This record gives sequence, structure tokens and C-alpha cells, in this order.
Amino acid sequence: MVVMAAAATADSLWEDRDVRFDISSQQMKMRPGEVLIDCLEPIEDTKGNNGEKGRLLVTNLRIIWHSVVLPRVNLSVGYNCFVNTTTRTANSKLRGQTEALYILTKCNNTRFEFIFTNVIPGSPRLFASVISVHRAYETSKMYRELKLRSALIQNKQLRLLPKEQVYNKINGVWNLSSDQGNLGTFFITNVRVVWHANMNDSFNVSIPYLQIRSIKIRDSKFGLALVIESSQATGGYVLGFKIDPIEKLEEIAKEINSLHKVFSVSPIFGVDYEMEEKPQQLEDLTVEQIEEDVEIEANEPTDAFVAYFADGNKQQDREPVFSEELGLAIEKLKDGFTLQGLWEVMG
Repeated sequence: MVVMAAAATADSLWEDRDVRFDISSQQMKMRPGEVLIDCLEPIEDTKGNNGEKGRLLVTNLRIIWHSVVLPRVNLSVGYNCFVNTTTRTANSKLRGQTEALYILTKCNNTRFEFIFTNVIPGSPRLFASVISVHRAYETSKMYRELKLRSALIQNKQLRLLPKEQVYNKINGVWNLSSDQGNLGTFFITNVRVVWHANMNDSFNVSIPYLQIRSIKIRDSKFGLALVIESSQATGGYVLGFKIDPIEKLEEIAKEINSLHKVFSVSPIFGVDYEMEEKPQQLEDLTVEQIEEDVEIEANEPTDAFVAYFADGNKQQDREPVFSEELGLAIEKLKDGFTLQGLWEVMG
């Protein structure tokens, strides 16, 4: 049995899928394929560090805020965690009542809310940068997510993504997902592997290299087959394909494995957005965090993210009350909140 292993890419990717607080200087650095799109300052983290000037870094995977005075006070918010972005009035210690950027997120079933205020009056760049880059991230998911039964094929040809190139097209490839198998066609590109059934274009799968965990040749009930295992983030799919003769199977497996390794060195995340003004390099904007010789008194344990809970870190639902506006029972609203206000936040 011939086995070809490929380095895991997606299982180590956290930047766009996680919300993290007070990360190390190493985690603030850009991973391969991550690009700094904009740098904004001074920006106030109005909810967690009201009154403190900071810097907001906008990359193609996340936003990073850190205090200018104390860079170890920071946060990293991945775009995949974004639920809603809006602009509303906030109470800033540096600006008073002013328009701010509200970002509602969800990570590991916990909702966090972030509020950012541009300390410089009359500058809409904060809103434009974050909202536009997040929109570019949302519209480029084919680069990063495994897709089943999507609109991939048009006139028997692969519908190419921006900056995508087809390296090989292989006919006579059997998908082994059913007992009898399905005859189809392989497309191998610089960002993914695509298979579709010849009799039904909508029966297909798109596997980005970003989500490929391993590429192997192993035995199956149909004989030797190409087996592609996807990352745990996609559900850990194991996809089998039959290609004859064996020499061709080995050649295709070697080609996909090679392209995956090249991709892993410099991934293409598909978020294509450029600012008119080029920002400084991220390494020039962050400083090494120095361990200070300070004795810290033991206190009750606190988490850095407590201030950002979207609903005050409530442990249980509030009592139900009858809403005349809706004509049904709802959870009692917190003091100062109205149904109309909540609809405006989520709109």
C-alpha cells in the first residue's frame, strides 16, 4: 500500500475562527498568507478599555486591537466569528457621546460584543475598513470551506474563482461514496480539488487545500484508491476516488500532494481588498512584550474577556413576561432596553 501524507493546514488555523484576549506577541504576528490591509490609530476599545488609546490592525483574517501604552493588553477577533456589525452611539471617555463601531460575535457558543471608537473626529475610515474587509471575507468562502453540491460547474467546465488556475483535468474518476460508485471528472487547481459526476453536475464536491488534512493511496473494496481526508473543522470527511491505471493514480496523488505542500507555505485565503494608503508592516507596528518584575497580589480570578460578554455573562434566563407588542411570552428585558432598540441593533 502506497501512502502519501500531507501536512495539516486547517487544523492549526485559528486566526479567523477565534476570539482571543491578551495574546502573545508571536500570536499577533501574521501567519503565512495573512496580509495587513489597514492600520488605524488612535482607536479606543470603548467596551473593554474605555479611555485608553490603541491601535486597530485590519488583516484579511481578523482584526487586532492593542493598547499603545501596554501592547500586552490586546484582543484578536476572527471574521468567521462576526455575527453583526453596525454603527451606533457610544459613550467614550476620549470622545464623549460619539458614533462607534459595534461588532457582535459568537465563538464557542459564547457571544461577545466589541465597541471601537475613532478618537479623531469626523473620520469614517474605521467603519469602512472593517465592514468592507469583512464583506470581502464573507464573499470568498469557496477558498476556505469544503462545499458539497454547489454551483461549481458550467458547460462542463469549472467556474473559476478570482486568481484560480486549473492545472489538470482528469476524466474517468470514480467517487466511492456509494456502493456502486459514480463516474465523474477531477479538476486540480492552485487552491482546491473539485470532483463532479458526469451524469449530474450538481453532484459534486470542492475541497480547498486549506481544508485537506491528508492525501493517501490505500486499499478499498474497489481496489487501490485516492483518499483525501478533510480537517476536523469541516467534520473530518474521508473522500475516496478510484483512478485507473495504478500509474495514473500515483501520478495524480503525487500532483495533489505537491500542490498542497506549495499552498501550505503560502496559502491563498481569497480575501481580496486593498486600501489606497499602504499600511506599515505588522512587525513594525507591534513591540515585543517585556516581562516586568512586578509582584501581583493574588485576587479573585478574573477573565480578560468578561467585560466583552454580549449579555453581561448571564448564567440563566430571566423570568418570562407577556409582551403586548408581540402578543407572546418573552424573556424579561434588562433595564433600559426596549424591543424596538433590540430590533435596531440586530438589523
